[in-house]
Amino acid sequence: MKITSIETLACDAGWRNYHFLKIATDEGITGWAEFDEAFGPPGLAEVIEQYGRRLIGRDAFSHELHYVTLASTARPAPHGLTAEAFGAIENALLDIKAKALGVPVYELLGGKVRDRVPIYWSHCASWRINHPQYYPPAIRDLNGVREAGIEARERGFTAVKTNMFVHQPSGARAWMAGFGAPFEPGLNVDRTLIASVVAHMEALRDGVGEGVDILLDLNFNARTEGFLKLLRALDGFDLFWVELDLHNPEALAYIRQHSKQPIASLETLFGVRQFNPYFRAQSVDVGIVDAIWNGTWQAMKIAATAEAHDVNIAPHNFYSHLATMTNVHFAAAVPNLRIMEHDVDRLPWDDELFDSAPQIVESALVVPDAPGWGITPNEDAIRAHPPKVHTDYLGFSTT
Repeated sequence: MKITSIETLACDAGWRNYHFLKIATDEGITGWAEFDEAFGPPGLAEVIEQYGRRLIGRDAFSHELHYVTLASTARPAPHGLTAEAFGAIENALLDIKAKALGVPVYELLGGKVRDRVPIYWSHCASWRINHPQYYPPAIRDLNGVREAGIEARERGFTAVKTNMFVHQPSGARAWMAGFGAPFEPGLNVDRTLIASVVAHMEALRDGVGEGVDILLDLNFNARTEGFLKLLRALDGFDLFWVELDLHNPEALAYIRQHSKQPIASLETLFGVRQFNPYFRAQSVDVGIVDAIWNGTWQAMKIAATAEAHDVNIAPHNFYSHLATMTNVHFAAAVPNLRIMEHDVDRLPWDDELFDSAPQIVESALVVPDAPGWGITPNEDAIRAHPPKVHTDYLGFSTT
């Protein structure tokens, strides 16, 4: 079976765009993958097409050979843009291979070890504060945060994750200093910010009650000192984990050693070589792995390395339904799974973009048995929602 064409598609996803890769073969089987240019680097689609053209006429089954061959050409710059391109190509080739064999992708990964994948409601309250025009009802104050928690509990979710916000009489605004919004290059954490984060967590806890776990994502929004200040302020909360990012395994290990809360991190890393220093330093309780960026075959290698260091993993997943189902196969096959991220708040047209949608039962995603990823993009629907040009990649106001 030979690769005959490679094409990238994009569509409007509200505050961002969704991006897809389509690889066709001479036997009529098509493979799909998702990639990201919202929080990923702009221009990734062009890089994928440039590399993909090298595969025209090649064997569609040989995904590892193609990955290694392409990666060798990028050895001086092995991470970031190039790695994401290789990951997308790998995922589309896995879809082709599984469809040709008539099996779900998880069978290529060693077979599933679970029929359902436990999930947490990611960006709970967050999307309704940041993007109220797309994810109603709008949240403007702590009472809205509390109401979101009540909804999550009543809908049967067992865990929710939220983000950092500053709550003022004028309303709530996101704190994403690590991404330049607001612009605070020192990434300093002051008393006002700490008080807002604590108040936000208290409101969410009041809403979800004691039977639902809470996760907090601090992203890249502080340095070692600031993260420790925030963690000390959160000592009274029994959190599922605190998620934070640092490009420094020793600093992250130091934070973990001084935290009463479990620490999750590493969602922006590529390949075993980047993950290894963090595992060796025992920097995390849970390693977050992005199978969309890395490629699912490579993600399995990362998960196996984590298991060798007695660390469980959690898939990073905040894209469209295609990425969700890609991560479901990864999570179904990996033994050392902790939990999987999933956005419950969706765009009105999300389901239109595919022939099916992820099925949630009792706070878990059902693992499909259909060949490939078990989901196929609807090209007509994708083209009916043309992508937009976004000048603010975060897609929300922080002023």
